Amino acid sequence: MDSPKKKLQGLVAATITPMTEHGEINFSVIGRYVDYLVEEQGVKNVFVNGTTGEGLSLSISERCRVAEEWVTKGRNKLDQIVIHVGALSLKESQELAQHAAEIGADGIAVIAPFFLKPWNKDVLINFLKEVAAAAPALPFYYYHIPALTGVKIRAEELLDGIQDKIPSFQGLKFSDTDLLDFGQCVDQNRQRQFAFLFGVDEQLLSALVMGATGAVGSTYNYLGKKTKQMLEAFERKDFSSALNHQFCIQRFINFVVKLGFGVSQTKAIMTLVSGIPMGPPRLPLQKASREFTDNAEAKLKSLDFLSCTDLKDGNMEACS
Repeated sequence: MDSPKKKLQGLVAATITPMTEHGEINFSVIGRYVDYLVEEQGVKNVFVNGTTGEGLSLSISERCRVAEEWVTKGRNKLDQIVIHVGALSLKESQELAQHAAEIGADGIAVIAPFFLKPWNKDVLINFLKEVAAAAPALPFYYYHIPALTGVKIRAEELLDGIQDKIPSFQGLKFSDTDLLDFGQCVDQNRQRQFAFLFGVDEQLLSALVMGATGAVGSTYNYLGKKTKQMLEAFERKDFSSALNHQFCIQRFINFVVKLGFGVSQTKAIMTLVSGIPMGPPRLPLQKASREFTDNAEAKLKSLDFLSCTDLKDGNMEACS
């Protein structure tokens, strides 16, 4: 890992927490997982213990061990390892933040507490400030995911003056479809070197146009290489090619969303594509059905996502 002050940008895989059939964490495959991301997907940044990683379904000691394993196995291979340390309990969140600093993580992220909720921006900032203060040397990111937290405080409002309260604040993971809110986060903070990380994979191209500096998502575990092609096309201003790549990714996501797509299904797809056993999710989530996995596999094949060759021309389903 590089110097901790380096800006987080580009693609960031929201990591899955591999489990055994009995629901215990399978630490033994994380080393293989790191190598797969770097070598097969070209993804060198990770976001650990977030939604995709079932972070809030793990115990505090499990979250610490998972974070340690990623930092240890990712050393000299990954560029940045950001640990999600959000929790309902301020004390637990602070403990996780301190632990992330001790093990040498590159940053921490926090979601809004979602049971007893902060009712306005100032209350939320006070909570975030207390967590950030437990690891003052680590870059701090706010994880905005209102659909899951139920905390509807606009990110643009939250960012107004946030660095005065939280000096280590470096940016946010924006997991919402509100491009007005996202656009205004970027527009009103242009003079600041914040990381604007978009979290809705199927809409990433729209967010890039709005000024996103990177993206954190679950699909980059297995569609990282595909998404990088879109980013490269965007950077060279080949917008029609970038749009083709986005539509291609959307075809897959649109298909699986109709079947019912969540963390359980992400685990099944990653097992299928990478060959690394991710196992079932932990309750209250249910294991993806065999039927889902078969359908997803057929769709991946028809879109040419499972072959190592470039996308074929002429096949309407495959992406050109």
